Amino acid sequence: MVPGGIIGRMTEALAGVRVLDLTRLLPGPACTRMLAEWGAEVLKIEPPEGDYGARLGLPADAPATAVAPLYTMVNRHKTVERLDLKSAAGRTRLLQLVAVSDVLVEGFRPGVMARLGLDFDALREHRPALVYCAITGYGSDGPWAQRAGHDINYLAMSGVLDQIGERGRPPAISNWQIADLAGGALAAAARICAALVQARSGGCGAFIDVSMTHEVARLNIIAEHALALGVERDRGEDWLTGGWPCYGVYPTADGRHLAVGALEEKFWTLLCEALDKPHLVPLRAAEGIVALRVRKELSDCFATRTLQAWSAFFADIDCCVTPVLTLAEARQHALFKEAP
Repeated sequence: MVPGGIIGRMTEALAGVRVLDLTRLLPGPACTRMLAEWGAEVLKIEPPEGDYGARLGLPADAPATAVAPLYTMVNRHKTVERLDLKSAAGRTRLLQLVAVSDVLVEGFRPGVMARLGLDFDALREHRPALVYCAITGYGSDGPWAQRAGHDINYLAMSGVLDQIGERGRPPAISNWQIADLAGGALAAAARICAALVQARSGGCGAFIDVSMTHEVARLNIIAEHALALGVERDRGEDWLTGGWPCYGVYPTADGRHLAVGALEEKFWTLLCEALDKPHLVPLRAAEGIVALRVRKELSDCFATRTLQAWSAFFADIDCCVTPVLTLAEARQHALFKEAP
């Protein structure tokens, strides 16, 4: 708390910052939505026919006027202007907008903006302090720069996809687009904010190349930690992906699941004591056959009650055990009644 008031939220942190959003689909629009939520004024530039993302995911028989919920969600708090950047008039208008903007975000394949005469070098002649962010799949240059890809490809090439899933089973596809959102949207937003600080302190703009493949690889810290120790474990066998029994997902009697995150010794001890299993306390970080035995004992225990019963049981036991909620249940939970 600050004296005399409440610490302000991020809704005005970027007040006065003007952002041009030339992106489509998910990573770029999600990035600029965050900037808008933090107070920036975001103008989304679309082609004359509109953003094809506005129809993404709609059924084939959807009315011509229907707009995909995904498009609406990622483009909240933005205004839209349609420009034909292949025309001289469209490019002239964009240059006018650049001259009074602070940030430009684009997600085209490398080389597209240069062919239009709108790359970073061209634009900074009109706005020297411009922060230009290119969100790419594999980087703006290099042997893979021109390759197409999506979230699943970036995860595959970064080594992340191979680590997602259960022991002895194929890689699993996350329903949360890790590369798009963490390696793309979040990384871009963070770098843009850092570059804005630099621009405002020294008047110097910046070119930011956010490669989603490289960013998600850089964020894969636990796996990199294992490699640094000279240990590369198979899928489902690392300490946070199924190796240690203190950290994992366990089924309940009604076919639901509990998420157990009792990673620290104090939480594991509380859990074991609550379940009347003090003999498991020394086995928090057990590996191999011993870990499988501990996991089996916990699985048998959790299978004796329903998810609701276990949720009530752990309500007042602070040992990092929570129900695995469905998306609908999560949105109705008291935790989300007032978003932070």
